[in-house]
Amino acid sequence: MQNALFVGVSSQVALQRELDVIANNMANMSTNGFKSRTSRFQEYLMPVASADSFSAPDRRLSYVIDQGTTLNLGQGPVEQTGNPLDVAVKGSAFIAVRAQGGAERYTRNGALSVDARGQLVTSDGYPVMGEGGPITVNPQETGLAIGPDGTVSTNLGIRGRIKLVTFANPNALINDGGNLYSSTSPARPAGLDGRLEPGALERSNVSPVLEMTRLMDVNRTYTMVSSVISRMDDLRGTAISRLANVA
Repeated sequence: MQNALFVGVSSQVALQRELDVIANNMANMSTNGFKSRTSRFQEYLMPVASADSFSAPDRRLSYVIDQGTTLNLGQGPVEQTGNPLDVAVKGSAFIAVRAQGGAERYTRNGALSVDARGQLVTSDGYPVMGEGGPITVNPQETGLAIGPDGTVSTNLGIRGRIKLVTFANPNALINDGGNLYSSTSPARPAGLDGRLEPGALERSNVSPVLEMTRLMDVNRTYTMVSSVISRMDDLRGTAISRLANVA
């Protein structure tokens, strides 16, 4: 009976984790370049008891183990904006930016602009990295444009090239806040694996219908598991009460 309660609690913990992932996906349905995540779980079978005095063999107990999440790198819808500084990232590439403290981070947010210091930045204010550092332009320059290969040019010529990178193992990417990712594996030049579409933005690849369906499934399963735990707890209380009344 106690084991059944433990199994139920492990299921509830896993369902709560999945609910958090779904909530985060839904909260970022309108975030430029956001990539949804899916929970991963693994079955854990408890070892069978070694005693052989039972009339029937022990049954293995199956628990749920949280194995983290998988990043969905599917292309989000591309929306034309007409803004020459908006770029939709195509393929598996990410834009390298400089985060707080100077660390390099990665994003799919292609809503770019020029800040007061002349730096090309994302809509979140992170400087976009070029091959030699952050890309800057002078106030007197005009005709700022971004090419499909990431080349940034003005009326005075080429000012830099946006650093596009990919990863051998995209699932090593870790959400780092502010629509940024860090990685436990080194980044490599995107090459042909990444291009930009100027004058457009990649929207979130979250599917509202899919997430709502998952949300309903999780809530239904959580309610069912809670009901089972409640009945098992009532059964245990009844058993204790009856055993206490045995003369």
